[in-house]
Amino acid sequence: MSKTGVGEGGPLGRRSRSYSRRGEAVRPAPPGQGHGVHLLGTLLAAAERGATIDESGIGFEPRDLRGAIRLGTEANLVVFVVDASGSVAAKDRLKAVTGACVSILQDAYRRRDRVAVISVRGKKASILVPPTRSVDLAKDRLSNARVGGKTPLASGLEETYKLIDREVFKSPGLRSIAVILTDGRTTDGLSRVNAVAGALADRKDVGCVVINCESGRGRVRLNLANDVARALGAPVLSIADFKQAGGSRISV
Repeated sequence: MSKTGVGEGGPLGRRSRSYSRRGEAVRPAPPGQGHGVHLLGTLLAAAERGATIDESGIGFEPRDLRGAIRLGTEANLVVFVVDASGSVAAKDRLKAVTGACVSILQDAYRRRDRVAVISVRGKKASILVPPTRSVDLAKDRLSNARVGGKTPLASGLEETYKLIDREVFKSPGLRSIAVILTDGRTTDGLSRVNAVAGALADRKDVGCVVINCESGRGRVRLNLANDVARALGAPVLSIADFKQAGGSRISV
């Protein structure tokens, strides 16, 4: 699961490509741009200008200098939006999210990713785990999570949008992925869900994935999670596939 393109965030992760001050020099930049010096680009610029070469070297001029466009990798924020309404099913979803959070954070030394968890239950969604790299914090908050009540899914998506906005303000260029665990049912109106989902889909710095948590019991399947995914412009995975992946395939 990935967000395509190249970001401009901090070059401390390994999950997504980014243009930054560090990393491999991939091509020369126009004069006055880029990071550091792109030696080959500078030499070619001097040659194209017809620079003189004598025993003292090449007759460079300031206009020949080319910076380097560097391609590194960046850390990302993974936001889990989990439907915590109901009881048994909600606990199962939280258990799956816990496994994914631990999987991502145990790899955080290399990737430098952070996770956050938003709980969708009651009157409105709330942040269950604030953005963190701490395995212990995530496990503690998730193990003590309350379940039951209504399903304010639109509120969960709104909280996701606002949380990402705050993190981008602190770290410009940050890219995020929102992983929404839901069966598609909501108690705050489908039109509101679609409106907020559309706003998330319009963001170029956010990728979304929907985990369909609809129970396989019974003959009738509503597949409402697919409607949410369409509004988000997001792929859909089953809860079984998500558990099996354990968060290892989540990237932006």
